[in-house]
Amino acid sequence: MTDIDIARKVELKHIKDIAEKLGIQEDDLQLYGKHKAKLPLSLIDEKRVQQNNLILVSAISPTPAGEGKTTTSIGLTQGLNRIGKSTTVVLREPSLGPVFGIKGGASGGGYSQVLPMEDINLHFTGDFAAIEKAHNLLSALIDNKIQSKKAELKIDPRTVIWKRVMDMNDRALRKVVVGLGGTSSGIPRETGFDITAASEIMAILCLAENLEDLKKRMGNIFIGFTFDKKPVYARDLKANGAMAALMKDAIKPNLVQTIEGNPAIIHGGPFANIAQGTNSVIATKMGLSLSDYVVTEAGFGFDLGAEKFFDIKCQSANLSPKAVVLVATVRALKYHGGADLKTLTNPDVEALKKGLENLDKHLENIQQFGLQPVVAINKFTSDTEDEVNAILLHCRYKNIKAVIANVWADGGAGAEELAKAVVEIVETNTKKFTPMYQWEWSVEKKIEAVAKKIYGAKAIDYTARAKADLRKIDRLGLNGLPICIAKTQKSLSDNPKLLGRPKDFIVTVREIEIASGAGFLVPITGDIMRMPGLPGTPSAEVIDIDSDGNISGLF
Repeated sequence: MTDIDIARKVELKHIKDIAEKLGIQEDDLQLYGKHKAKLPLSLIDEKRVQQNNLILVSAISPTPAGEGKTTTSIGLTQGLNRIGKSTTVVLREPSLGPVFGIKGGASGGGYSQVLPMEDINLHFTGDFAAIEKAHNLLSALIDNKIQSKKAELKIDPRTVIWKRVMDMNDRALRKVVVGLGGTSSGIPRETGFDITAASEIMAILCLAENLEDLKKRMGNIFIGFTFDKKPVYARDLKANGAMAALMKDAIKPNLVQTIEGNPAIIHGGPFANIAQGTNSVIATKMGLSLSDYVVTEAGFGFDLGAEKFFDIKCQSANLSPKAVVLVATVRALKYHGGADLKTLTNPDVEALKKGLENLDKHLENIQQFGLQPVVAINKFTSDTEDEVNAILLHCRYKNIKAVIANVWADGGAGAEELAKAVVEIVETNTKKFTPMYQWEWSVEKKIEAVAKKIYGAKAIDYTARAKADLRKIDRLGLNGLPICIAKTQKSLSDNPKLLGRPKDFIVTVREIEIASGAGFLVPITGDIMRMPGLPGTPSAEVIDIDSDGNISGLF
C-alpha cells in the first residue's frame, strides 16, 4: 500500500485524547477540527525542559530522495512509547513546493507517519500562509517607502536585499522587475521571489522564544541602506508590530498524532541549506515540558542541519540533546561509493563499503560535539542481507552501536531495539555538548571552525564580494552573530559532485548575507537555490481529489 492508503486505514483518535496523554486540558486547546490543535505557550515549563531528554535524529549525506529522517524519528517515538517511555516527536512542517515537486510530503512514511497526512502536507493550520503574509507585508512597506516622496527614510533601492516569497516551486519568479506601469505603480527595480521556507521570517519563528521576542527579532531584520549609507531595519519602517500581529496564531505549535496514537508536535520549517533546518524552539520546549523524551530531527545531513541545530538553536535556547541517532541507508552508502543513482536498488556490497567513509565522517562529527551516536539503518525492501551486515560489522569495528530500523514496514515495533539503544545512551549521558565555536569569535574564525572540523576542508577562500561583506558586517557591529553556512546537502564539501568523504578541498565563500532578525550570518558557498523549480514530471500531475473529497497521489 502507499503511504496515503496506510494512513486512510487508521482510525484517528480525537485530538483531545492525544492532549490528555500529555496532561493538557481541553480548554487549553485551540481546535482545528477533530484531529489538529494549537497549543498555548503558557504550557512551556523551563524547569521540565532542562530535566527531560532530547534526542536528535540526523543523517549521512543524503541521496536526492532523502534518507528517511522523519520516518525514523516517528518510528523511534513509537518504539520509545512501546517500551514505556513517555515520548513526543517534534518535527518541521512540510512546504508545498516539495509536495507538488519531486520529493513529496514530509509526514513520514508507511507505518511511521504523522496524521492526518493530507492536512499536514496541504496548508495544515495556515502557519506558512501567515509567514508568507508577514514577509510580503514588509516587502510592500519597503516599496511604499521607496515610492513616497514624503518618506523620512530615503532608502536606496539598489541596496534592498529583501525579496518576496511564496510557498510553491516556480523558477520563473527567481528574478523579477517590480514597479513597472508608470509613476503610480512604484519605482522600477530588480528583485525576486524565494520559497516561503527560505524566508527569514521562518527562521525567526523557529528561534523566537515568545511573541515579544518574535516582534523584536522582526524589527531587527536588515533591509538595506539609505542614500547616505545609513542601515535600515524593519523597525525603522514601523513594520514589526503589524508583522507580529499576523503571526499571533502561527507562533503556537501544532499538536497531531502518529499512526500509533502518540503525540506529535509540528511547527515551522526553515530551509536547511540557508537557515537552521530545524523545527521551532517553542515546539521543542513544548515537547520537553509535556513528556519525558522528545525526538526531533535536523536535516539535511548532519553537516548541515545538525551542526546548525547545535551551534545556533541549542546555543540560543539553552538546549542539549542526550543522544544522536544517525540515519543511514544502503542506497545512500552505495551512492557515495560510486554507484549510479539508477542502480541503487541493485545489490552492490563493494560500492557500499567504499561509501562507508561518508558514514565515518558524520560519526566523527557527532563525537566532536561530545555526544555518543547510534546508527539507525533505515531498511528498504531492496536491501540485501550482505549489504546490511556490512554496515553492522563496520560499526561494530568502530565501536558504534548500529541497529536495523524497519520502521516503514513495522512502525514502532520495528524501532524497539533502536529505542532501547537510545535509552541506554540517554541514561548514561551526564554532560552537555561542546559547540564548534564561540559566538564572540571573528566571523572568519567561526567559518574556519565549521569548514575544517565538520566538512573536512583544507582551507577557505573568500571572493572580493565576501570580503566586502565582512567589512559591512563589521561596520554594522554584527560580528558576534553565529554563522549559518549555506552549502549543498549532496556533499560534505561545497561541490555537489564530490561524494563520499572528500579531502583537501577548498571551501569558497562567495558572499555573506545578513539575517540579523533571525540572529545569524549566512556565508554562501556554491550555488544555493532558494526558489526551486518543478521537475519535468512534477508530483502535482498525479495528485487528485474525488467528488467525496478524498485526496490521492500524495506520498
